[in-house]
Amino acid sequence: MTEWDLRKLQILRTLRERGTVTATAEALHMTPSAVSQQLTNLARQLGVPLLEAQGRRVRLTDAARLVLRHTEPVFEQLERADAALESYAQGEAGEVRVGAFSTAVPALVVPAVRSLRATHPGVTVRVREAEAAEAYDLLSAGEVDLALSLAAEAPSAADPRFTRLPLLADPLDIALPPSHPLATTPALTLTDLAAEPWIFGGSGPWSDITRRACESAGFSPHQGHSASGWTAILAMVEAGMGVALVPRMAAARREGVVMRELGEDRPVRHVVAAVRKGAEAGAAVGRVLEALQAAT
Repeated sequence: MTEWDLRKLQILRTLRERGTVTATAEALHMTPSAVSQQLTNLARQLGVPLLEAQGRRVRLTDAARLVLRHTEPVFEQLERADAALESYAQGEAGEVRVGAFSTAVPALVVPAVRSLRATHPGVTVRVREAEAAEAYDLLSAGEVDLALSLAAEAPSAADPRFTRLPLLADPLDIALPPSHPLATTPALTLTDLAAEPWIFGGSGPWSDITRRACESAGFSPHQGHSASGWTAILAMVEAGMGVALVPRMAAARREGVVMRELGEDRPVRHVVAAVRKGAEAGAAVGRVLEALQAAT
């Protein structure tokens, strides 16, 4: 099979465009003798004459024109590759795989994707719903490029594998049935609800968040019912079976539930993004992080 040397073919192509060896050398920042030597080597590699004398100048042979005609699509494709790489380097193109916990997908990731489609359509985001433990395993294994989790579930900031970036302080609101005596009370506090049956998971991060928030307010919550899904929790609240803390960014809402904001000392949960150490410098990843921060 013939060995094709793109650099030498580029010299031949430039000679066709510039007309003389001297002009070709100037265009390519080479010496005329280097141009001649490279073209002689190319002719030897291809096994056909590429130049013929025409007075004191040279002209391309029919074989040279044939070669260029067939290699022109290669140069065109290389130009496209250069343009694509430039877009990639500037964060205008690329694929970013995101692992995110359930409530972050509709509240943060989907708005970020919508924004990117309008501003940077060449950046593709692939979403994988995953809770913290799985998301960080995927991130460590290189199967996702960016992981979203609660800060309490994220690896330590000292973990040498990852860089953590704060995204959002998500306030926790109180879910009450409309008939509850405190549903319209101004300046509602957690302490006002100390005697209520609370609805939260039996274990896991949401159980910890609810318990810590109530204990910070000076009481230990009585767990009336155990559930981890927002549909089940809010259905029980609507039925008057208890009250619950609900993150504001949670997508789940019910018409039969009153959501009340707490005062200035309201509890919050912190959402962070993490990437593999050094990957934050990637342009496409940077675009996605900017879109996520804007979505907050």
